[in-house]
Amino acid sequence: MLSGLAARLPAHPRTRFAPAPTGFLHLGHVVNAILVWGLARALDGTVVLRIEDHDRERSRPEYEQALLEDLEWLGFHADEHGRDSCGGVCRQSARGVLYERALAQLDARRLVYACSCSRRQIERDGGSAAAELRYPGTCRQRGLPREEAGLRVRIPDSVEAFEDAILGHIEQRPALQSGDVLIRDRLGQWTYQFATTVDDLDQRIDLVVRGVDILPSTGRQVQLARLLGRTNPPVFAHHALVYVCEGVKLSKSNQDAGIRELRNAGLSAGKVLGLAAHRAGLLSEARPLAHQELPAMIDNIRRPG
Repeated sequence: MLSGLAARLPAHPRTRFAPAPTGFLHLGHVVNAILVWGLARALDGTVVLRIEDHDRERSRPEYEQALLEDLEWLGFHADEHGRDSCGGVCRQSARGVLYERALAQLDARRLVYACSCSRRQIERDGGSAAAELRYPGTCRQRGLPREEAGLRVRIPDSVEAFEDAILGHIEQRPALQSGDVLIRDRLGQWTYQFATTVDDLDQRIDLVVRGVDILPSTGRQVQLARLLGRTNPPVFAHHALVYVCEGVKLSKSNQDAGIRELRNAGLSAGKVLGLAAHRAGLLSEARPLAHQELPAMIDNIRRPG
């Protein structure tokens, strides 16, 4: 249990639930939703719903429709669906003008360059870190044309320190973890790192609640946001994941504990919420959970591991 968690969070926070329509929702997403809405309701905050469909190859309209239906069935209602640039449901695929504007800001500072490297080439050039692929800067000085190339941003070689509301003090060095950040790929698709950073800035998100598997991205997203003019980054709260078995997290692609399957099996929305909360250690038993109880769940959040 994390005593004093609320004191480490913004008053009246603006937070977001941001699923990717690349598969059906599973219990891990429900855990995240419980914590997002629970913290927002406990602190009199606002939840923005954002569909992160930047990956045009994997995103599917049927998955988006299913996740919206499942959220409605579970009783998770967003306070906002984004700002004026979204129009209805906020989809990253409709926000290209915003991302182009952010790219122009970075271009004006001569921070962007074209990169033709494939993942295989990066691996061959020795671009590896302990836990992820690291870009070694192969194209930094090559001056390649941008047609059919990816775009990267030069990031500073500095230590990024921040206080995670759940994990405590964290220090990261993105230049050694990932190298210069890819912001648009060779297919012209905006990347997760860039689109999410721009969206959080545009939508004034000041509390980001997400799984600990995304923690390695935090330092580089803070750096990207600073390059775009954000002086005060969001407060981050990285929570524990729900695992299929030890060391194997739930996956949409594997259809692990899918909400569709649980609904078809006859479970009520309250039972699914309770099952997710129990699997995450927020409840001592898998009992039905009412939405009125969500704010109290924050008292049961524990540090991952």
